[in-house]
Amino acid sequence: MFTVGELFCGPGGIAAGAGLLNKKYKKKVIVHSWATDYHEDTCETFRKNFFPNNPEKVVCKDIRKISFGKEKAFTQVDGLTFGFPCNDFSIVGESKGVRGEFGPLYTYCAKALKHFQPKWFIAENVSGIKSSDGGAAFKKILNEFQKAGYKLYPHHYKFEEYGVPQSRHRVIIVGIRNDIEVEFNIPKPSMIIKTASQALAGISANLPDQEITKQSKTVIERLEHIKPGENAFNANLPDRLKLNVKGAKISQIYKRLDPNKPAYTVTGSGGGGTHIYHWSEPRALTNRERARLQTFPDTHVFYGGKESVRRQIGMAIPPEGIEVILDALVKSFNSKKYEYISGNIKL
Repeated sequence: MFTVGELFCGPGGIAAGAGLLNKKYKKKVIVHSWATDYHEDTCETFRKNFFPNNPEKVVCKDIRKISFGKEKAFTQVDGLTFGFPCNDFSIVGESKGVRGEFGPLYTYCAKALKHFQPKWFIAENVSGIKSSDGGAAFKKILNEFQKAGYKLYPHHYKFEEYGVPQSRHRVIIVGIRNDIEVEFNIPKPSMIIKTASQALAGISANLPDQEITKQSKTVIERLEHIKPGENAFNANLPDRLKLNVKGAKISQIYKRLDPNKPAYTVTGSGGGGTHIYHWSEPRALTNRERARLQTFPDTHVFYGGKESVRRQIGMAIPPEGIEVILDALVKSFNSKKYEYISGNIKL
């Protein structure tokens, strides 16, 4: 069994993925010992789902104000996971890279690696991290993790190729401590494509977070003119319903899902037509439907108001996606075979 500590834990995508793996093996394979985040609602969500009897195991503080050696909750762990904030590496926005407010936070992950020296770690970030600062930012981050004493196995994962009902592309870095004679291979995509309609099938109206967003008359009328898979810019809209937007036209504005394809990327935003919209009903998805696309189980409880829950869901990593990577890591440490991608790691 591997014990795990998590930085920037979010609402528990990685922990939920570990839970799925434990269920698969019918024993505890990966177990979280503690976690930290700075957002109060997010911390409470993690507590309610993973530490209901030990809420002190979730430290709710800005990582820049945390001393790894002084927090009582921070015990020694076998693995460390962190989805360090991606705001400054996203292709949407200014993409300030390591020069932004959130970009430098990876340095605290490196400090944690040096302090705890876990056997392995998993780091997650957006695809844009590869090209931020012309690629210099990513090289700098990898260098810091290597200097902390780790062999690195970064890869650009397309989670829809691993059975997640959503086109979600993320860079995942697996690290194994230099003194451990274990190598990691990128798990082979299953190529089992799960569609949005499959993901949302049989969802009960009585589940938590099923509150319907009230749409204005104009939005409803606009959506009725937009076909599944279309958005406000490529649909045949009457002039009175067209958007008066200058500059770039974001393809996800008032975009309706295609029921026969994986959903487009779930984000933490929702204003200005950036909700995810149902393919047959003229409305935005509920938070529980968004959670389904993220592969959170219906039993996963989210704490906070509607906007806060949407933010949490959108910023999480899909449990069923990370489960595949965790499984490959466990098999690597136990010298068990699994299908993997041969050749150089693609970035």
